[in-house]
Amino acid sequence: MVQLIAGLLLLILAFFTGRYLEARHYRRIKAREDRFLAQPAVTGELYDDSYAIANSEFVVGSVVVSIDHFKRFIAGWKLFFGGELTTYSPLLDRGRREALLRMKEGAPHADIYVNCRLETSSISSGQGNALGTVEVLAYATAITYGGRVDRVSSEVRPEEA
Repeated sequence: MVQLIAGLLLLILAFFTGRYLEARHYRRIKAREDRFLAQPAVTGELYDDSYAIANSEFVVGSVVVSIDHFKRFIAGWKLFFGGELTTYSPLLDRGRREALLRMKEGAPHADIYVNCRLETSSISSGQGNALGTVEVLAYATAITYGGRVDRVSSEVRPEEA
């Protein structure tokens, strides 16, 4: 009986600790995302060709995120009974957003990030004592614009203020 109560208390502690840490991480992500709102990351080659490209560079951001013990416990029940594993959705969301932010922080001066790609891979599926862990990799080409291109003469003019 004591072991059951201790197990339940640890599960409750894991729930509240995981919830607090996840909420804190989301707040930090949101604050960092606000700094990059004017710098889009697009999947195609959609950039403004009326400007000359002053600089382009390949940027990468990656993160490894793990699930907490409470969510692993809930996912175990879902696996047993079937259904969508909704406890893993925030894990992937946090991973994608964090990887994109790390990518953008690799070239914070860029005006746009083109050909942006995201890749995920499972590092540990949670067998035995291991927690489910996922790596998310984001990469793109960071473009910094120069002056405007004059279409008639093909000259690059400095940008007017």
